[in-house]
Amino acid sequence: MLVLLFRLLSVLPLSVLHALGAALGWLVYLVSPSYRRRLRSNLDGAGYAGQLHTAIAESGKAILELPFVWCAQQERVTRHVTMENWELVQRQLDSGKGIVFLTPHLGCFELTAQQVSLRVELTVMYRPPRKSALKPLVEGARARQHMHLAPANLSGVRMLVKALRGGQPVGVLPDQVPQEGEGVWAPFFGRDAYTMTLPSKLAQLGKADILLVYAERLPRGRGYAIRFVPFEGDLSGTAAEQAASINRAMEQLIARCPSQYFWSYNRYKRPQGVAAPDAETVA
Repeated sequence: MLVLLFRLLSVLPLSVLHALGAALGWLVYLVSPSYRRRLRSNLDGAGYAGQLHTAIAESGKAILELPFVWCAQQERVTRHVTMENWELVQRQLDSGKGIVFLTPHLGCFELTAQQVSLRVELTVMYRPPRKSALKPLVEGARARQHMHLAPANLSGVRMLVKALRGGQPVGVLPDQVPQEGEGVWAPFFGRDAYTMTLPSKLAQLGKADILLVYAERLPRGRGYAIRFVPFEGDLSGTAAEQAASINRAMEQLIARCPSQYFWSYNRYKRPQGVAAPDAETVA
């Protein structure tokens, strides 16, 4: 039923889906006190309280654009996409080194891997959705011809490292809260956030470079601009220092279009079994 609904919605123009999405964003904000509190708290803590109204609308757009991104004809989706700085990617590919793409929950993050995989083989880390009804829809949308899904476990990490050592790119969402033993506490917009250590490990094990990428949602349903940005952080320190460096890079990326970040995500939760951060967290 859900797959059918998404396919029906996918025939609508993107501008209509975004307009409906903006209304949906406000509806969810008004009827859900817990959602409202977290959204406001995260925006306030990051210094983006003035983006509240826009962020409410953008969060709804992020939901209703999924039928278009996942179910519309690939050629139709691609017509709505422009890529900036692809030469950064091509230069890395030509050198024979792998790339660790880091994509935060910013803009239409589902679109980045899809569009990159149209140009090059790509392996992305995948965590199945909690609701089983979504699994066939999500996996069917993400498992494209040149996109390979690596499970979020040790087997998946081996897949990512193998791809990198073969000179292929991989993709990771660095702002997902990892499970116990898979992260360290590091600052994110001034608050301690349990942060995955995987990106820096992949870069080191795969002898690869990190490249940031995000897809900004353009106004009035005009489409998306996928932008590649060099990673200028330092990964030579401890695991906590490396995580802090990556978090700073994510903050700088989010500052480019802050209203399009996934502010309702519980980024600061403490996973089960993880000790609370101590006073020596890296600043």
